[in-house]
Amino acid sequence: MDIFFDTTVLVAASEQSHPHYARARPALLRVAAGQDKGFMGQHSITEVFAALTRLPVQPRIHPVEAARIVTENILPHFEVVSLGKEDYLEALNTMASGGWTGAKIYDALLLRCAARCAVERIYTFNLGDFRQLSPAGLQEKVCAP
Repeated sequence: MDIFFDTTVLVAASEQSHPHYARARPALLRVAAGQDKGFMGQHSITEVFAALTRLPVQPRIHPVEAARIVTENILPHFEVVSLGKEDYLEALNTMASGGWTGAKIYDALLLRCAARCAVERIYTFNLGDFRQLSPAGLQEKVCAP
């Protein structure tokens, strides 16, 4: 199965103490084992790093460890989807026409990535925003692992 992973799922699958780890980790392991094909947005490379280094865990995840998690545990198993200028403009239009503000723009960008790779599922723990921002044809694909 072709599955797009939101940053929230990648982060949860990477830290045992995360509340969603038990749900996210098996999904990541299926991709690593080649049972599913995983896709992620290029933006998520840096967003996973940022989220891991500021998680409220003890001990804190050091930047070197966060970079290792991204480069060794995630990237080798995922196809990274990048966006062009037209995708960014479409995300801006989605936000403006919906009257949405703030960080939802990043969810809109990730949904543009998911649309580019024609996946069967879009995994996220941010179901409300993803369903709200999803264009027709993607809403039914949005789910949590």
